[in-house]
Amino acid sequence: MNDKLDWGILSTGAIAHTFARGLAHAGKSRLVAVGSRTAESAGAFAAEFGGVRAHGSYPALLADPGVKAVYIATPHPQHLEWIVKAAEAGKHILSEKPIGLNHAEAMVAAEAARANGVLLMEAFMYRCAPVTARLVELIRQKICGEVKFIQATFSYRAGFNPGIRHFSNALGGGGILDVGCYPVSFARLVAGAVDGRHFSNPIEVKGSALLNAETGVDDHAAATLKFANGIVAQVATGVAVNQDNSARVYCTDGWIHVPWPWIPAREGGTERIIIHKAGEQPREETVETTEWLYGIEADSVAAALAVGAREVPFMTVADTLGNMATLDAWRSSAGLVYESEKPEAVGRMNTVRPRAATAADRMPAASLPGLAKPVSRLIIGCDNQQSMPHAAALWDDWFDRGGNAFDTAHIYLDGLPEQLLGHWMRSRGVRNSAVVITKGAHTPFCTPEWLTRELLVTLERLQTDHADIHIVHRDNPEVPVGEFIDVLDGHVRSGRIGVFGASNWSVQRFEEANAYARKHGRKGFALLNNNFSLARMVDPVWPGCISAGDPQSRQWLLEHKVPLFAWSSQARGFFTDRAGPDRRSDGELVRSWYADDNFRRRDRAIALAAELGVSPINIALAYVLCQPFPAWALVGPREISETVSTLGAFKVNLTPAQLSWLNLGSD
Repeated sequence: MNDKLDWGILSTGAIAHTFARGLAHAGKSRLVAVGSRTAESAGAFAAEFGGVRAHGSYPALLADPGVKAVYIATPHPQHLEWIVKAAEAGKHILSEKPIGLNHAEAMVAAEAARANGVLLMEAFMYRCAPVTARLVELIRQKICGEVKFIQATFSYRAGFNPGIRHFSNALGGGGILDVGCYPVSFARLVAGAVDGRHFSNPIEVKGSALLNAETGVDDHAAATLKFANGIVAQVATGVAVNQDNSARVYCTDGWIHVPWPWIPAREGGTERIIIHKAGEQPREETVETTEWLYGIEADSVAAALAVGAREVPFMTVADTLGNMATLDAWRSSAGLVYESEKPEAVGRMNTVRPRAATAADRMPAASLPGLAKPVSRLIIGCDNQQSMPHAAALWDDWFDRGGNAFDTAHIYLDGLPEQLLGHWMRSRGVRNSAVVITKGAHTPFCTPEWLTRELLVTLERLQTDHADIHIVHRDNPEVPVGEFIDVLDGHVRSGRIGVFGASNWSVQRFEEANAYARKHGRKGFALLNNNFSLARMVDPVWPGCISAGDPQSRQWLLEHKVPLFAWSSQARGFFTDRAGPDRRSDGELVRSWYADDNFRRRDRAIALAAELGVSPINIALAYVLCQPFPAWALVGPREISETVSTLGAFKVNLTPAQLSWLNLGSD
């Protein structure tokens, strides 16, 4: 019986040959097939390695039932497409680095692997090398004291040619993505090792680059990374200049030098770590191996699969996502945006066709009086998306899962999310099925005049002539309610908005406004958009915020059946492991949510979650959705994985007794 993992290689370039030679020396892996864009190229590759099936297309390779894992060796911009297709074909995946052009593509790749139950690893082969493992040991042993500073460089000089991948904008060229990803990975590895973790993500990234005048990619670049534990790192890269391609770790009692960390002992052999300890002569540690580096990498995948894992400890999916986010920050700081990342160019990222959500993960919707379209029970906050790739990845996935509601505001990031949402809706052709929620007239511009001014700007940003729902973002008690209602009613009659609501208004002012509307034949507020969650808002998250979670407001909602759009529905992370009596690093979380009664609610949510087999955040969100009055919840996922975890709330149908117990407990 064959006990080796059967590999297929997708693409036949230089790195594919290198990996194939490594596979020939692997202990738990073997090459069985290759796929190319042409039968001739596949045939030549197969003949070189012997006994290998040749496929004249990538789809044919993925359809080969004998292939259990694929190594994706295409140029950078093609990685995502073939990761998704390989995952859908049920193949385990080792993808060349970088896993995609940006963090957004990495998110999509990660979700494709998770949804299809396959392993995904980004091919940072140096992470699997024995010399890297030994370095981590030395760091954790504090061989030279406490780590303070890291320097790492990977750079080379390629002759300029705008058509080759190194300098091509269309192929994701430049040093940062091609080899700058290595020193970033190294710095994150060392910073994490100091704290006993596999990696650490920087809290600050400042970068610079010389962009090629003809193609716009980075000829050479450098960045400074700062970590929460005080470590600072300098990383450098390039495709147009040779540099000292080594890494140095500076500590309180000396420094550690790794002369060649990036592709160590490719065909086995000896690698060195030089330890410069204060007051001592430099000493050299040697790390020897008879194994080929790419064979070790392949066998690492095989070993993980043998125990049922879907990640490889040397390079987890979370590690990949952190690395890509850091590279994004470096490129952003340096002003490098690829043409394919610009708003007008970003197409569907998750697959070449819309993902078909299953009944189990499709979001339910409910009717809102006065609006013809149903509104998904979860509403995504469009307040954090700062690039089109990130926005498109999140929103494509959201919409495919049945999430048709998008919450925007004139004030968010100076209008950038509104602009991105407009581009996204236009390019996807979904404006008629999307529910667009806009907000304006935030303090200090909370007047009827400014409401109109901001609404017109918002509609222009969104590239639409109307908002389905418009919400007054704050209240201004100095303005009579009738003045707000008259202006809002006029916008309904003009077709600029469908229905309107109030955010952070007291129930008394809300009632007063609707009484005015009834008396004067105007449209009134259709919904209240206040905070509501299982956790009591101890201190307003922002000035002017109002909660509807107090007993009087809850009773009013129940009696009047006023639809509630609850913001901070999950108390901004209070029900995750970010919170706890001994976890106080997040000042806003502590200020707004930390209280003894809230921690008791958190404990009850954790207990019920364990009983029902869901997460505490699912209980917290279900608490909002299962109220005896109509309620929708605003959520703010930053990553697709957060969207996926949020959907667990729909598996929970809380009873009135459970709702009461979660909130008040029992004697």
